[in-house]
Amino acid sequence: MYQPTDVVRSEAEIRSVIPGRYSSQQGKVVDHIDEPIRIWIEHSPFLAMATYDAKGRVDISPKGDPAGFVKVLDDRTLAIPDRPGNHRFDGFLNILETGRIAVMFMVPNRREVVRVNGAAQIVRDLPLRESMAIKDRVPDLAVVVTVEEAFYHCGKAVLRSRLWEPDKALSTEGIPTYAEAVFDQGKITDRSLAELEDAFENNERHRLYDE
Repeated sequence: MYQPTDVVRSEAEIRSVIPGRYSSQQGKVVDHIDEPIRIWIEHSPFLAMATYDAKGRVDISPKGDPAGFVKVLDDRTLAIPDRPGNHRFDGFLNILETGRIAVMFMVPNRREVVRVNGAAQIVRDLPLRESMAIKDRVPDLAVVVTVEEAFYHCGKAVLRSRLWEPDKALSTEGIPTYAEAVFDQGKITDRSLAELEDAFENNERHRLYDE
């Protein structure tokens, strides 16, 4: 296992390497959903949701739906619907332990992202869940986020990664499929790899909003 030899242990050490602060980056953080952030969230079809448990173990989970799937309930509150997934419930269990959340919203073909940090609850409010139904499937649960910080993050990371330039992307040849990875890591013995590939393909094509 790699052992670091020069570990940074204080902000002062960081500032000695990267001095100064950008005033625009300090002032851009707001404690609510203002108009620019609301518009971004309503155009976002994809987010990454980070949570952590009482022992400090962190989880991050992707969430995606048609743009506008995250509801801006008011200038301090967001609601994220839960959709059928792997039933691990890592994020839910973390929220039950610590009630903390961070969310990063992405919009295709835009370089920036929007980040929201705050408190979280898991809710079953029926009118709220019904308002987030897709194809008549009402989500069983929703995560309600109380916003404490919200801000735009510059587009350098997306520019450097060329994320929205598929013609510049490396070939995916040689990368294990989802089924190949699960088959190997889970030591699956009750079905063949081909059967697992078919099951996952069926899930992605026909079962996005059901179990």
